[in-house]
Amino acid sequence: MSARHNSRRDFLRGKAARDVVTDWLDAVPSTLDVSPVETAGRYLISLKRRAMACDFVVLLNAGQHNAGPTLAMQALDLIEELEAQLTIYRDSSEVLEINCTAAERPVVVEERLFELLQRAVALHRDTQGAYDITAGPLSKAWGFFRRQGEVPNEAALAEALAKVGSEKLTLDAERQTIALAQPGVELNLGAIGKGYALDRCAELLLEGGVDNFLIHGGQSSILARGARATGRPDEQGWSISIGDPLRPGKSMLEFPVVDRAVGTSGTQFQFFRHAGERYGHIIDPRTGWPAKGVLSCTVLAPTAAEADALSTAFFILGPEGAEAYCAARPETAALLVCPSNKPGEPIVHRFNWASVELAKPPND
Repeated sequence: MSARHNSRRDFLRGKAARDVVTDWLDAVPSTLDVSPVETAGRYLISLKRRAMACDFVVLLNAGQHNAGPTLAMQALDLIEELEAQLTIYRDSSEVLEINCTAAERPVVVEERLFELLQRAVALHRDTQGAYDITAGPLSKAWGFFRRQGEVPNEAALAEALAKVGSEKLTLDAERQTIALAQPGVELNLGAIGKGYALDRCAELLLEGGVDNFLIHGGQSSILARGARATGRPDEQGWSISIGDPLRPGKSMLEFPVVDRAVGTSGTQFQFFRHAGERYGHIIDPRTGWPAKGVLSCTVLAPTAAEADALSTAFFILGPEGAEAYCAARPETAALLVCPSNKPGEPIVHRFNWASVELAKPPND
């Protein structure tokens, strides 16, 4: 057996990881970032790849699953395939083909994508229209599509709103087709696509026998299975940290996640100011105006697709709407951080959220 083979095996098992990483990485594709991470004397293997405008990361307990790193690389390959299918920024994507042709004739949709569209339409219904995969024209009207924010005039906003609404989608389950009611209606899966990709990655890992892992897309979409190996007898799940919307770079929320997904939405990084007003990129598809009254929203749900979509919907619905949704669905939990009259002291609303500790605000 070659020295390189020995080094790769030892690295994947977490043995002397930092001593062998340089040699092993020579054989890793240049698009993949792999490194050992040590926490409390226990190694994690971290595999990272850039996709969907963020870093996707798979974390594995070193040495726990021999096939883990290989399956994790396959999962990251799958994310690239899904991005090619879901993006609206590539001429060859399936979603863009739907946007271009489904107003003229029904378009046959790949099976898993069709299931995702069905789930998105159901979420639209269950959130009273707050979640809507047809809201793309509004993002364009407000300039967020080009990341050049602007307040649209009344006519432009009315024109965009006329193209929005999931009731304008016709899904034929028997033929597995989609039709759009009129030209200009379009799909944009940006608020569910990352979560869907994480769900598909989890399927691949679990089918391969890897049942302890954490994967995330840009840290705002997270899915955890099993537990982080800490060596303690009381180890449970994976510890998650959520950022403080009022203190960029600081953590305000820490909690363990066990076999669930986490989605967080906020407008800290995508917004613009005009005439003294602040406008964030999360737009209420029912009114056409950016949502207000919430600083950030974090959702725990069975799947990452749901967590992503619902964090956007609850950001729009606010505490009352989130509470009503969660009251009928005990498997879903939400935490909304809202502004108060006291600077630096937000109001925190929790629904179905038990035993979650908020980190103490840092000393500024």
